[in-house]
Amino acid sequence: MVENEAWLRNEVWVNYICKTLEEQFPNLAFTGYKLIAADTPDYNCVAWAAEDTQNWWWPDPHDVHYWLPNVLREETLEAFIQAFQALEYKVCETAVLEVGCQKIAIYSDEEAIPTHVARQLANGNWTSKIGQYETIEHPTLDALTGDEPAYGSVSCFMKRILPS
Repeated sequence: MVENEAWLRNEVWVNYICKTLEEQFPNLAFTGYKLIAADTPDYNCVAWAAEDTQNWWWPDPHDVHYWLPNVLREETLEAFIQAFQALEYKVCETAVLEVGCQKIAIYSDEEAIPTHVARQLANGNWTSKIGQYETIEHPTLDALTGDEPAYGSVSCFMKRILPS
């Protein structure tokens, strides 16, 4: 938690945010998650996973949101995989932390439509931007899984080699 940020010192606000998050994601309450950044409509989980805090990424068919050029512009796992392949990620088998690599996890709903992307941190925990709301650090991917309104389940892991 970034303790010098004023919004995190507002106990009433933080309790409200945590209650709201835990209602939306019941598994979150048992994980030891923490808030790491305030809400912002500037970017979403896909952008956060791609380390872009300037754009809202989504492959909408009407070009409303940012999406990488020459990548399928459709809400499919294939399009999300292509987008992260353009950022030098490759599909991998597990979420296990690998030194020198950065991993992402793509969540999908029951219809296999992507719903969320989380990025693994160097400490093995995961970080997620919850829509236009706060950014959190969570030790497990299960924290955001489950039935609606949660994000479904992880459908793909990807990794890239970090620069030395």
